[in-house]
Amino acid sequence: MSQDAGSVTFGDKTITDALCRFSIEELMSDAPHILVVDDHKEIRESVKRFLEKNGMRAGTARDAHDAEAKLAIGNYDLMVLDVMMPGESGLSLCQRLSAERALPIIMLTALGDDTDRIVGLEIGADDYLAKPFNPRELLARIKAVLRRSERKEKLAGGFTGKRLRFAHLVLDSDSRVLADESGNETRLTSADFKLLIVLLERARVVLSREQLLDLTAGRSAGPLDRTIDNQISRLRRKIEPDILQPKIIATVRNGGYCLSADVEVLG
Repeated sequence: MSQDAGSVTFGDKTITDALCRFSIEELMSDAPHILVVDDHKEIRESVKRFLEKNGMRAGTARDAHDAEAKLAIGNYDLMVLDVMMPGESGLSLCQRLSAERALPIIMLTALGDDTDRIVGLEIGADDYLAKPFNPRELLARIKAVLRRSERKEKLAGGFTGKRLRFAHLVLDSDSRVLADESGNETRLTSADFKLLIVLLERARVVLSREQLLDLTAGRSAGPLDRTIDNQISRLRRKIEPDILQPKIIATVRNGGYCLSADVEVLG
C-alpha cells in the first residue's frame, strides 16, 4: 500500500480521498426527513436547525405552493404544517394531501383554537401543537407520530397491495380507491382510509370511540371529543347505500361502532 496526497493505493487500485469521504447527507440518508411549512421565516428556519441538530434531515417551505413543489422533488417522512398561511390554508393543504398520499402531518395551530385543531384531526392530520411551542415537544411529537406510522404499516401489512371485498364494495388498499358493483369509484382521504382499515381488520368486532381514536390517531379522547363520530359519519356517506339507515358500519348503543360485513381478500 502507498499513499500520495489526495489518494490511497492498494496494489494496483487507487482510491482518491474524495471517494473515501462520505458527505453528511450520505451519512444521514436514513434519518427521518421532515418538511417544515410556515410563512414565518424565523420559525421554519429555527425549527429546521433544531431538527438537524437532533439527528433529522429537514427542508422548509413558505406556503402551500412551495410545499407541493418540495414534495414533488423530495421524499419526506413527515410534514409540520402551519394552519394560518397566506394563500391556501394549512387545513386545505392537509385535506388534499391526505387524499393523495400517506404522509403524516403535524398541524401548528393558534393557542386555544379548538376549531382548527378538531377540523385538522378530522381531515387527516396525525397530531397538533399550539403556538408558541417548545421545540423539544415538537421533536417528541414528531418521533411519536413516526413510531405510530411504522406500527400502522406493520399492522396493515396483511392488506398491503391487496384488494378487499366487503358488502357491495371493493377497496384497493394501494390506491385507496373504493369501487361499488356498478364500477363507481371513490377515493378515500387519509383519515377515512385509516378508519376503514381499522374496521376491516376487526370486522364484526365492536370498537369503542376511545379504541378507534387510539387505533387511528394514537391519542385519547376527551370528554366532549366527537372526532370519531364525525369521521364515521363522513365514511358512511361514502360506503352506505342508505345513509339514514346505515348497515355496513353499525352503531352499537353504549358500545361504539362495528363493521357488520365479512371481509374477503381478493389478492
